[in-house]
Amino acid sequence: MEQFRSGWKKSYYGKGDIIVYRLRRQGGNAPVFGANVKILLYGDAFWPTYTQGDNTNLIATDSMKNFVQRETLNYKGDDLEAYCLFLAEKFLAKYPQCEGLQVSATEIPYGEINRSGIAFAPAGPDAAFAVVELAQGGEPVFSSGVRGYRMLRLRGSAFKGFVRDEYTTLPDLHDRPLHMWLDLEWTFADSKAAMSEGRITADVRRLVHDVFCKFESGSIQEVIYKLGTQVLAAVPAIAEIHFEANNRTWDTIAESPEMIGSYTEARPPYGCLGLRLKR
Repeated sequence: MEQFRSGWKKSYYGKGDIIVYRLRRQGGNAPVFGANVKILLYGDAFWPTYTQGDNTNLIATDSMKNFVQRETLNYKGDDLEAYCLFLAEKFLAKYPQCEGLQVSATEIPYGEINRSGIAFAPAGPDAAFAVVELAQGGEPVFSSGVRGYRMLRLRGSAFKGFVRDEYTTLPDLHDRPLHMWLDLEWTFADSKAAMSEGRITADVRRLVHDVFCKFESGSIQEVIYKLGTQVLAAVPAIAEIHFEANNRTWDTIAESPEMIGSYTEARPPYGCLGLRLKR
């Protein structure tokens, strides 16, 4: 189910999985800009389609796909927040019967090969995303984040001292190899703060890696709390941040006293943990 930060909508419709790549074949900034876009519209002008099958004011979702893919050529920037706002403003100007819309874009990351400037390969697995909601005559509302972190720490992670009763089979783990998945999303102090040309996302990504590398933890909860406090302290443009982590620590096959072991992918079910912090 879709959620709109601007509030409940009685109906909405749109197009998802709009894949588009903008290539600067002569190099320069962001030679490969890839995005998976979703656009959702709402407004009373579309209500007769639901109640009467009357499509007089309806904008076909195929037209939305064509709009996004063609207008990406005219987007001159490199960051997702400005890209979503560019598409939203242009769409509302083109179709005044649309009261408002939500545009979201998730990057399709590519990394340069050998600093060649001409060869690239898929990057990730983490991918940044941005969402903007905009109503006719209104101010944009932004949120951004990164999904799909997969992080492994060889040592310096414990999990012990938890409640023990007849259902407990897990032993205390004093120094486990921690494998965790992480998604995070944040909102901004105001709409202007979101326009950072990608610096905020880059800062958050750096902080996530720095904290995970340097911080010895007693739980995944402690890891994401430390991440949240560090991000809020370092990035004043962020008003609120939401984490969701999965414990995907690998199952142990065998370990030796020299801290060498063999492991396999964790079986389901998995632990999931959430945290929301605001200023």
